[in-house]
Amino acid sequence: MALKIYNTLTRNKDLFVPQEPGKVKMYVCGPTVYDFIHIGNARPMIVFDVVRTYLEQLGNEVNYVVNFTDIDDKLIRKAEQTGSTVPEVADTFIGAYYEDLEGLGLTRATLNPRVTENMDSILEFIQELEQKSFAYENGGDVFYRTHKFKDYGKLSHQNIEELQFGIRIGVDERKEHPEDFVLWKAAKPGEIAWSSPWGDGRPGWHIECSAMARRYLGDSIDIHGGGQDLQFPHHECEVAQTEALTGKKFANYWMHNGYININNEKMSKSLGNGILVKDLRKQYKWESIRYFMLSSQYRNPLNFNDETIDQAEKSTERIRNAVDNVKHRLTAVVEDKAATVNEALQDRLTDIIATYHAKMQDDFNTPDAITAMFEWVYEANALLQEPVVKAVDLHALLQAFNEMNQVLRLYAVHEGELIDEEIEKLIVERVNARKDKNWGRADEIRDLLDSRGIVLEDTAQGMRWRRK
Repeated sequence: MALKIYNTLTRNKDLFVPQEPGKVKMYVCGPTVYDFIHIGNARPMIVFDVVRTYLEQLGNEVNYVVNFTDIDDKLIRKAEQTGSTVPEVADTFIGAYYEDLEGLGLTRATLNPRVTENMDSILEFIQELEQKSFAYENGGDVFYRTHKFKDYGKLSHQNIEELQFGIRIGVDERKEHPEDFVLWKAAKPGEIAWSSPWGDGRPGWHIECSAMARRYLGDSIDIHGGGQDLQFPHHECEVAQTEALTGKKFANYWMHNGYININNEKMSKSLGNGILVKDLRKQYKWESIRYFMLSSQYRNPLNFNDETIDQAEKSTERIRNAVDNVKHRLTAVVEDKAATVNEALQDRLTDIIATYHAKMQDDFNTPDAITAMFEWVYEANALLQEPVVKAVDLHALLQAFNEMNQVLRLYAVHEGELIDEEIEKLIVERVNARKDKNWGRADEIRDLLDSRGIVLEDTAQGMRWRRK
């Protein structure tokens, strides 16, 4: 394996070497579950699904942890607005998150820990920081002594002196230094709270991930990921907390995906231009959404508009038609176990797969990996033009495609869609009905196939079908 990952910490593409051969520990910051996820939330979900799946394709066992922040000012406000409780709000939107996750064709993480289920670990973490003099209490709040951690700023490549100039007037006077950040927040009257040595309250945002990563993955992990917006201060503070406590390097590789703009404008609530995943899924198949996300290198910004998503839909349709045509042709040829794959075809497929892996191992370069998939489409379409095609060649095509699609996943049969075998049986039945002049049944089958998104076409090789 020669996988290289662009490491935010080093600002270089570093050769990936897991701490334990064949096993990868990966933590990615998940959503604050106070609302439905938007397209910006979906990008890290898809990006790190690709990272995880490709690492598994290379033979690794990946322990993939994505947290839920289920206690936060936003959840408290949502509970007040809806007349419900914070746990009820969290349960509602965690359920919605899983619906969107599955609706995007993604696999659940190994573990999705909740902050509220890890309060003991968080309190223990803060107490240990306090014992090491990295934390101090004032007025029921507990703060982190940023100046005591000499490497603060190494991830975002900033220094404390520069940061001080960016801190606005009105800093909490209980802090020893303006850039100190909160580890534990004293509860306001009527707020949900947990008991602690410093009084009732709840954790600050940064401490949550440090505590959960340590509990479920250990003191030091392989990959820590999240959106570019989390690099500072969230991930910077995670580094400071964890490394101050353990004395070990927290994460060997830091990965951050770029922003998504909407019609060339930053997505924001003030502009009202956010797009919810649940609404996007009603308009487009998840392969098209996934294609859009993977059509740019994950660290680069993405611009969403009608043109880019429509283009993504057309591109996945080209892939889908090629695969379906290969599968259809396979049903019309005779299997010959003694036959061997055409040597020239095998060489081209070997080159395509080699290109796919070379691009994926270059910091998960999905745009170029997708180009390799379209090279496959070209080879598939060329072979299908031949009057005589061997089953073994078609199998070779599908085997190569499946290797790429295992990670890129730009082709899928959706729930409710007719599977290939069902379509073939219906087509045979329709042909027989027409021979018997049973026009009513023939029309019924045609309408059924059309309603399921299946288009019938006459070709030199006989009736073929494709999905719309």
